[in-house]
Parts: sequence; structure tokens; C-alpha cells
Amino acid sequence: MDISFSHEHETFREEVRTFLDEALTDELREAQRFCPGMFLDYEHNIRWHKILYAKGWIAPSWPEEYGGTGWDLTRRYIWSTETTLAGAPSLAPMGLGMCGPMLIGHGTQQQQDYYLPRILSGEDYWCQGYSEPGSGSDLASLKLRAESDGDYYRLNGTKIWTTHAHFANRMFCLVRTSDSGIPQAGITFLLLDMDSDGITVDPIVFASGTHEVNQVFFDDVRVPKASVVGEEHQGWTVAKYLLEFERGGASSAGHQTALSRLRQLAGIIETDEGLLADDPIFKRKLDEAEISILALQYTEFRTMAALSQGQNPGPESSIMKTLGADMGQRLSELAVEALGLYAAPYQPEARSAGQNTAPVGPAEGVVAFARYFNLRASSIAGGTNEVQKNILAKLVLGL
Repeated sequence: MDISFSHEHETFREEVRTFLDEALTDELREAQRFCPGMFLDYEHNIRWHKILYAKGWIAPSWPEEYGGTGWDLTRRYIWSTETTLAGAPSLAPMGLGMCGPMLIGHGTQQQQDYYLPRILSGEDYWCQGYSEPGSGSDLASLKLRAESDGDYYRLNGTKIWTTHAHFANRMFCLVRTSDSGIPQAGITFLLLDMDSDGITVDPIVFASGTHEVNQVFFDDVRVPKASVVGEEHQGWTVAKYLLEFERGGASSAGHQTALSRLRQLAGIIETDEGLLADDPIFKRKLDEAEISILALQYTEFRTMAALSQGQNPGPESSIMKTLGADMGQRLSELAVEALGLYAAPYQPEARSAGQNTAPVGPAEGVVAFARYFNLRASSIAGGTNEVQKNILAKLVLGL
């Protein structure tokens, strides 16, 4: 496999690095470094969003005619890698990474003309209404009812684990419009306004003490039927299309960055026998993680090669989803192991960007346990590891 980049792409890499050096402030880098979970806080997320929007680089994967950059696959990979290595804030994926591409593929012209520019500018901030109590991996069993009422639906029910619903002004949502036939045949895909009467957002606070997700309740919420994406009762097709973007796989650059910080941390942690970095057992764990990350990176390269030739990435997306979740959890466990008792103090004030509160122990300790707890969800969100392994068993092994 030839993994070298052309002179043109290397020139682009330098352009990206120059931009990141100029655009990224210390506060933005700090916010990402001390992000305790999978999603950055809204304030720094949207600040970075607007910087990229002004540059014209907010939607690397969108077609140029819809406001995207028009970059080829290699440029998008370089951009993703370099922003991660530079410590740039991660953007919320629900609008740019999921809803936007879904509307490009399935939305009406009117929906595209209205929503896509607002996603690009950051005026609309989206959340995803999929999971319900009792309907997670078995999403087709969802029960949020949408009863026909003239040109509107009336929604009654609930959604759960709704990331950033407390910030969002829009939701893309799956609702039950029919009970006839197989469960998938009675689902409709809706876009709705979070300010609608009858919507209540209740926080769900993680064991780490962070608030990322919520439960959303719908009590006779009226939604125009013009907000349906695709056809009534055919929302399952749209939902599956969107999930292709949600399960985009792992970022080896992110894991490389986490591993590099772990090695730096091990170089300052003292044990009875010397530095932790010299402990043969811990050093072996870091080396094994590095090998796994390298293997993950080569899987990314194979997927890029397939896509560049117009092929479907196939089950590789499930491989990267599963291995990426496992690696994130593995690295978070090693961070807690390295820090020992310094991972224990609860000090959220010390991880707030721009604050000058001195941490107890090494700086990495202020997010170690929060990240450890929050990343337990990475093997569940977006399709559990068990579901991904079933996909691999069927499509790869033919079982």
C-alpha cells in the first residue's frame, strides 16, 4: 500500500497548519484538552465553528454546491488529522456531520434551501431524537407517537440520551406514525423546533458529574407535516442513511494524541522504583496500545483507498467504530492507572478553560476520571459494539 501524499496534498497540509497556528487560541486548545467527555461544551464549540465558517472551511465533506469545501478525500483526511494533532476543538456532529448530509441526500429543495445555510453558519444547533427508554439498539421498537392532525402531527412520548438538547434549537427525530406491518414500516423522520410548546428537557447527569445528555418529553407537541424528510412511514430508510455518517469510525490521530500525553505523563509520575515510564509492565501496555493504533490507522487508509475508487467502505466502518471505542476506553483506563490517587479529586473548576485554579497533582488528573466514565458510553452510542460485531459476523464471516 502506497500511503505517501502528493506534493499538492503536502502543500495543502502546510496551509492547514499555518491556519491552525494563527486561528487557534490558547483558550480553545485548553477547552479541547480538558474536555471531560465525548462532546465539547457549546460555548467553545460554537466559537470555533464561527471561525471555520468565516474561513469557508466549516463543512469539509459537503459538496461545494451546498456550501462545502469541495475537498477531495485526501484533503479531508489531512484536515481531520491536523486539527486533531493541533488540539483544535471538536465540532458537534449532529448538524454538520449527520443532519446536513442527510438533507443533501433526502431533503426537499425547500428543506435544503432553508436548513443547510443555517447549519453552516451555526444559527441552528441540532440534537438527535432517536433513542427512547426501551428502544436503543432495537431502535425499530420506538414508541414516540405522532398522531395526524390536519397539516400537523401531535407528538406524545419521550426521547432519551439526547446529547446537547439543552443547547439545541432544532431536533431531527424518529416518530411512530403507524402500527401496521413490520415496526420499521411505521416510522417517520421529522425535523422540529425545540422551542415548540409542550417540549420539556430534563438533564441526565453522568457519574462523572458532567451534563451532556438529557431526556426530552413531548406533550401534545404540534409539528408541521412539511417537516417530514422523505415520505411518511418511510423514515427508517432515512435513518439508516444518516447512521452511515454517525458511524464514521475512529480517528487514529485522536488516539495518537492521547497516547503521546500518556507517555509524557508517565515521564513525570514517580514510583518506588523510579519513573512510571521506566516500569516495564506499564511501558508494555503503552507499546501495545501504539501497535493497535497503528493497525487502526492502516484500516483508515484502506477505507480511504476504497472510497477514492468509488467503492463502498463496507464493514470497515463497523470495524473502526468498535476498535475506536475500545481504544478510547483503553487509553482512559491507562490514564487513571498512571495517575493513581491524583485521578480521584473532583475538581471541575480546574478544567474550565480560561480559569487559573491550580489542579491537585498533574493537570491531566482533572479530567481523567470524568473521561474514563464518559467513554464507557462510546461502545454503546451510535450502535453498540455487539451490534457492530453482528454486522461483521454477517457481512465478513457469512455467519
